[in-house]
Amino acid sequence: MQIIKVYVGGLFGIFNHEIPVNLNDRITIIHGPNGFGKTVILKLLNGLFNCQYSELRNLPFETFKVEFDDGNYLEIDKKTGRQDQSNTIRFNFSKNSETFILDKSQINDIDEISISDLDYLIPELMRVGPQRWRYLPTEEMLSISDIVDRFPDLLRGIKCEQQPEWLQDLQRQINVRLIESQRLLNIASNYERRIAYKRLSDLSTVSVYSRELAQKMQHKFTEYGTISQSLDRTFPLRVVQQQPSTYLTDEQLYDKLDHLDKMRSRLMEVGLLNQDESSEVDIHPPSIDETTKNILSVYVEDMDKKLSVFDDIADKIDLFRKIINKKFAYSYKNIGFSKDQGFIFTSSYKSSLSEYKQVLNHELCPTDLSSGEQHELILIYELLFKVKPDSLVLIDEPELSLHVGWQVEFIKDLQEITKLAKLNIVMATHSPDIIQDRWDLTVELQGPK
Repeated sequence: MQIIKVYVGGLFGIFNHEIPVNLNDRITIIHGPNGFGKTVILKLLNGLFNCQYSELRNLPFETFKVEFDDGNYLEIDKKTGRQDQSNTIRFNFSKNSETFILDKSQINDIDEISISDLDYLIPELMRVGPQRWRYLPTEEMLSISDIVDRFPDLLRGIKCEQQPEWLQDLQRQINVRLIESQRLLNIASNYERRIAYKRLSDLSTVSVYSRELAQKMQHKFTEYGTISQSLDRTFPLRVVQQQPSTYLTDEQLYDKLDHLDKMRSRLMEVGLLNQDESSEVDIHPPSIDETTKNILSVYVEDMDKKLSVFDDIADKIDLFRKIINKKFAYSYKNIGFSKDQGFIFTSSYKSSLSEYKQVLNHELCPTDLSSGEQHELILIYELLFKVKPDSLVLIDEPELSLHVGWQVEFIKDLQEITKLAKLNIVMATHSPDIIQDRWDLTVELQGPK
């Protein structure tokens, strides 16, 4: 199921906006003057489908309607009607005429079991009273409402359990992810934070994602090893059982071997294979007799199965590398990859001090990247590696972290990403440099008529 249209009425008590979602091009750009509600629309979508109902409570609108490609719709009604309904939010789902009424005064409530678990869920909180906590990193005093608003992702499961099954099922079918513009710091895992004596451990998001990618690469390499062992174990038997009618022609075998060479080279370039791990692919006999043809026919089939394990992650790393290195080239930086480290950043430039203009290379730390470079890397990584296929991704004003040269290329980069990762993008922007000549992707927010 996919979202095809969004409508918000009574926004700020003034605006009524309708946004059709462009599923063909997979990119929808919302633009309009400041104060017309671009960011609010993204927050409403994120709040609704990620169970962050404090957004629905706090944002100023009367009705919010989402239409789906199966002909159904979900409408949120916050209009104050009768006196006894002034504090409620009504969810109306057209399928089976389902209705759910949420009391706005209860949106921030957490049951007693959840309260007892807060120390585990959020180790930086110290309980100082029946309904009061101190947040150690900032020494702020927080209430239950403050905690729910500040840590919606950690408490999402608690809140979602309080709603009807039909709404939970709808939220499971519609994956929505908000990509925030300021994501340079990342909170370490609960375990790491607890070890740090309840002190906040701020890690560079780039460093966290580097470790995460290394783990993904190692996982794929383990899968590759498992498949290799299974195929190698039965290889002799399958060679013996191979029928001459199934042999490939000499030309087909050479083509297959060349293809395997290209696959191996590509996997080495993106750090998924090392030279010693891929050397077995390099087989090019000068001539092929029947016995060799028998063996190679099974061999190339096996190698294709082994290496195809990497196809998806290799495609993503390859595109990630292409986009990032194109942008980093101006500052003489480069990104590479390895199963052990994840990202490997290097700086390469010609020394003006050397008579021969020697090219100097040295490795960089993630923190050596500029804030703009980190923002761009984080955004592209999240789109390629952290969002499920067919998700709706919300991006708010990406130009805030992009210089003009990068803005010009942004839509082209998104088009490549959405095609590979199968994502739909709804983006709010002021920047004509981002839009370029793609005004066909835009929806303009207008004032009341």
